[in-house]
Amino acid sequence: MDLNELLVFTRVVQTGSFTGAAKLLGMPKSSVSRKVSELEDRVGARLLQRTTRKLGLTDAGRIYFARSARIVAEIEETEQAVGQTQAEPRGLLRVTAPLSFTVLGPIVADYLRRYPEVQVDLVCTDRRVDLVEEGFDMAVRAGPLDDSSLVARRIGEGKRVLVASPAYLKRHGTPKVPADLEQHVCIVFGAGASPNVWKLRSAEESVEVEVVPRFTVNDPDIVVDVARAGVGIAAAPAFTFAEDFDAGKLREVLATWSLPSAPLHVLYPTTRHLSPKVSVFADLVTKGLADLRRK
Repeated sequence: MDLNELLVFTRVVQTGSFTGAAKLLGMPKSSVSRKVSELEDRVGARLLQRTTRKLGLTDAGRIYFARSARIVAEIEETEQAVGQTQAEPRGLLRVTAPLSFTVLGPIVADYLRRYPEVQVDLVCTDRRVDLVEEGFDMAVRAGPLDDSSLVARRIGEGKRVLVASPAYLKRHGTPKVPADLEQHVCIVFGAGASPNVWKLRSAEESVEVEVVPRFTVNDPDIVVDVARAGVGIAAAPAFTFAEDFDAGKLREVLATWSLPSAPLHVLYPTTRHLSPKVSVFADLVTKGLADLRRK
């Protein structure tokens, strides 16, 4: 079935002429006439009575038009519905993000408040999810990207800092230079190569300090819990400490020195006809991370 034939025939009947249908559809009149003839040949019946003065429907044409007009109307309504979904976020958004990426909590809450017709399925895992194979709309990822066919949009940096509780610093003193860390109790985020080696950089130099960890764990939330309890100095992503900084539960150590940061990206299977539910969420994540950096 050629839906163009269906549409042309319906418009001819609705406008009452081949000329009117051609004008409405933006087609040559000869193309309109040819499409109707092809439709009649395909269904094996004459649908229109053509005279020099008027155009009328045959009995077969009336039966065909009653159904074709309904089909065309339904197609138009479907296109309008799709257009509406492109105007404002709605429907199910499936997102994957790293474990303990707690900064997403307030962002998702804001997204759900703003757009009541959207639902979010957020799966937090450090496994590299296959977006296409597993049916995800997008991913938030930290660190270097693998070569892939996915479209990546950089949304910020995952800054890493050294922190300790005021109680710990009162008992053990505050490090003045990176080498002082060798004499302190350290809490190590045990992910990546050589987690016991902390690479620090200032405006003038870069150094590597090999710390002796009292506690090693691959969960940044537990790193925060143990540091907050006054056990030692910890290195972990800054977004996991934001509320503790504001509440005075943790203080930054060696603030003039920085640790390597991890680039943050959102990834999509494609940018063609990117739906609002994806693009708006990506914008909110970008803004949320920028606001966090300004604090």
